Amino acid sequence: MTDITPEQEQIKAQFIAERGYWRPWTETILRHHPQFLSAYASYAGYPARHGPLSPRMVELIYIALDSSATHLFPTGLRTHLEFARQLGVSAADVFDVLHIVTGQGLSHVYDAVRILADEIGMDNAQAMSEEQRSRVQRHFSEVPAFMEQIAQLDPGYLDVLLDFLEHGDSSDTSARGGLTLAERTLIEIALAACFTGFNETMLRMRIRSALKIGISHAELLQAIQLTAHLSIHGMALGANTFEESIASRSQAPKGADPV
Repeated sequence: MTDITPEQEQIKAQFIAERGYWRPWTETILRHHPQFLSAYASYAGYPARHGPLSPRMVELIYIALDSSATHLFPTGLRTHLEFARQLGVSAADVFDVLHIVTGQGLSHVYDAVRILADEIGMDNAQAMSEEQRSRVQRHFSEVPAFMEQIAQLDPGYLDVLLDFLEHGDSSDTSARGGLTLAERTLIEIALAACFTGFNETMLRMRIRSALKIGISHAELLQAIQLTAHLSIHGMALGANTFEESIASRSQAPKGADPV
């Protein structure tokens, strides 16, 4: 933009200071709705900058949210991967995040298994071995009823499920690097709390796990707050499409339908 006002220049500087980037969609909004961009910069910047979570942890959460199958926003993912790299986040850290993201869909399998067990009148018999029970408790910090139900319905699936959940968990970070248990738990909470993949069952379970390992209320709240402004990507899509439509109309021959 070559014709922005001093007020718009100030808003642009504010946005970059708060969010650390500038994109074509932000430029479009600055031109057409600068007051929104200013308010958004303060709103989105607040949970990233206020709270006990480190900048590293904030970026790990953003990476999880943008790469989640419930969102899949590559532009934001590239931005936050670069910020994370600058903060020293390793490849092992990133792939631990992606491992967690890959398991996100299981939360609805768990809910569906509970419904299936209810509808077929399954009893509450304990079907897991002690070894399986210990592995389940290590992952959830409790033994959920749905895992007992999976053990009854398909014990082979339970074994491969536990193998998948344990791959890359925090127990071997000393050897290969990667996330701590607290970091993993905070990411799992953010994914369960986010509006794109909200799951109350998993959120409650993960919050209980977090409290047991000493994660503070303030850390939990900040992880939850970071999820809300993911919806700005709808505004980004709308702003870019709006700009494209203006360009299309301006380039169309006089009297022609640009569509």
